[in-house]
Amino acid sequence: MQKIEEQSKEKMTASLQQTMLYMKERMAPDISFDVVYRVIEVGGRQACIYFIDGFCKDELMMKILQYFIGLKAEDMPQNAYEMAKKATPYVEVDLKDKWEDIFYNILSGVFALFIDGYDRCILLDSRTYPARGVEEPDKDKTLRGSKDGFVETVVFNTALIRRRIRSTQLRMEMMNAGKSSRTDIVLCYMDNRVDHAFLDKIKKKIENIKADALTMNQESLAECLYQSKWYNPFPKFKFTERPDVAAAQVLEGDIIILVDNSPSAMIVPTSIFDIVEEADDYYFPPITGTYLRLSRFLISILTYIMTPTFLLLMNHPEWVPESFQFIMLQEAPNIPLLAQFLILELAIDGLKLAAVNTPNMLSTPLSVMAGLVLGEFSVNSGWFSSEVMLYMAFVAIANYTQQNYELGYALKFMRILNLILTAIFGLYGYFAAILIFVLAIVCNKTLSDKSYIYPLLPFNFRQLTKRLLRLRLPEAKQ
Repeated sequence: MQKIEEQSKEKMTASLQQTMLYMKERMAPDISFDVVYRVIEVGGRQACIYFIDGFCKDELMMKILQYFIGLKAEDMPQNAYEMAKKATPYVEVDLKDKWEDIFYNILSGVFALFIDGYDRCILLDSRTYPARGVEEPDKDKTLRGSKDGFVETVVFNTALIRRRIRSTQLRMEMMNAGKSSRTDIVLCYMDNRVDHAFLDKIKKKIENIKADALTMNQESLAECLYQSKWYNPFPKFKFTERPDVAAAQVLEGDIIILVDNSPSAMIVPTSIFDIVEEADDYYFPPITGTYLRLSRFLISILTYIMTPTFLLLMNHPEWVPESFQFIMLQEAPNIPLLAQFLILELAIDGLKLAAVNTPNMLSTPLSVMAGLVLGEFSVNSGWFSSEVMLYMAFVAIANYTQQNYELGYALKFMRILNLILTAIFGLYGYFAAILIFVLAIVCNKTLSDKSYIYPLLPFNFRQLTKRLLRLRLPEAKQ
């Protein structure tokens, strides 16, 4: 194995026979049915083509092969460079002589041509990947705006961004990671707006990835890029499946990381204010967008604080004002309130998992049945108090007011911690949990090592105003 790895870094020779023997040893075309090769004659010389079945455009390759086979000996160039650059009727043509580069291109779907007497391989990029349509993503829907979304093919995703940013400063830098997978990674940024020191840091991190494969695509890459403070549940990255959101972040100087086989873009660096933002904030007038944004902030805080506050007040009913006596439990609970809340937190996640795995044709009737059983009968049977069911129903629904999945679970974990500490230590536990919640946000560092709550810390009034309020767009002021 070590000998083969060393050979893969060597350069190919001009002998077609040796080339074919080495290709047979490494790629095993006689065993792998999708590795296709064919021996042909080009201008009186023996040649061999290699490609991966399903990655090449058949009609185009037939025309190119027809041209190569029709070449006469007197028309053959003397070297591979002239053959590739002057005599090949195709646009995307490249030359490689290192075996490592040749294998990478063939396995990526590039058409390879070896000609006896030429010491370099002629590579024709005529690949096409199976892909679905660029329909609107289910998770990042908006009431207005474009209805296209990223797909699993990275070339399509870069084209969706290029379509929106027609600037010579836009860069699409290709890298790869994973010893076995060699997964394509594209860094998308504006050269005149990006923080180049941070960009170099990202590049070095990707180059130093030692993983065998990025099996979970962007999540694998995220865990390789950010390996510290894994115990902090608040998201370190922002993900989007919308090209318009990705293009807007690029124009703001951020870096978009696209990973092949993943239909979403990773945005770095990010802060808690970036994560809470949504596209609908900008597809509506400023006053409506501001209302939506502030409502989302307020509801997110309520989802964290509502159930622990109710538990604290039920443990100390003397603190409840007379005008708010209606929130008190109407009947003594059969099960402690803490146990009720924890069971319902688990039950809600169980319903989410069930909804994901339920066939679409059965989702509606099963949802109705689950709502009736868990709502009406669980209260009548004495398992849960109606007040507890009400507040947990609000929390479950309110979690969907913000689209970031990781932020929703971060609030959930912090809410459970607050419930436990409040039940054990009362008022002291309640405020201790809030302090832990604040510290978890404040101390959560981004990939760029900047503050997670910027522009609140360090304080920047102008930027904070832009984060909290939906102001007029810059182009509207001109």
